[in-house]
Amino acid sequence: MRAVVHPPVSPGSASVALEPLQILDLPTPELKPGEVLIKVAYAGVNRPDLIQRKGAYPPPPDASPLMGLEVSGTIAALGPMWIAGKLARLSAR
Repeated sequence: MRAVVHPPVSPGSASVALEPLQILDLPTPELKPGEVLIKVAYAGVNRPDLIQRKGAYPPPPDASPLMGLEVSGTIAALGPMWIAGKLARLSAR
């Protein structure tokens, strides 16, 4: 999968905001129970992403470290324990 990533950050570093973002090919993550893999068409960059890039907003435990908390796209794969009917009900909301 392709992802936009920022260089590793040392907390308190002032110059990190000027470091260029990189587009890298990364391994496709293994899905955990109840997760979905999204083929992202569009991703927004919001304030938490910018603060995370500066090293002042670590992702929650067990969350992806990649930027782009808000995305739009299509579901590419379902993790274990998904039921097709349940997915249909969620997408109708």
